[in-house]
Amino acid sequence: MSVTVDVPQTVKDSLRKFRFARRNAGSAAIVIKINKAKLIMEEVEQFDNITIEELAEELPENSPRYVVLSYELEHKDGRKSFPLVLLNWAPSSSEIGMLTLHASAFLNFQSTADVNKVVEVRDGPEGLTKEVIDAKLLA
Repeated sequence: MSVTVDVPQTVKDSLRKFRFARRNAGSAAIVIKINKAKLIMEEVEQFDNITIEELAEELPENSPRYVVLSYELEHKDGRKSFPLVLLNWAPSSSEIGMLTLHASAFLNFQSTADVNKVVEVRDGPEGLTKEVIDAKLLA
């Protein structure tokens, strides 16, 4: 039995709008969760000009989320860019059924969001830091 989680057009529209928004300072994020009862993805919240530490505090400690992050990246030569990063927020304290559903819908969401860089976060707020994201993006 395979269960699919639908990505409604409203979520696709929000992702598209978020993706093409012009930014010149700070990081921004859009948070998506799975509604287990309806088997659809829902937008939870959007943040503008948020630090990674603030974002980590906003995310639930025992429920998985997909976070598309427009990240303010400072390069070694002083340039700034705003790459899109998909945070796969899946704290190990989450309910196993939700983690399984979250994992099974991940590739579909990644494809819908059209984001190639992925950062896995399993250990809650401690695992989501500027250093972790910088290391992934500047590697």
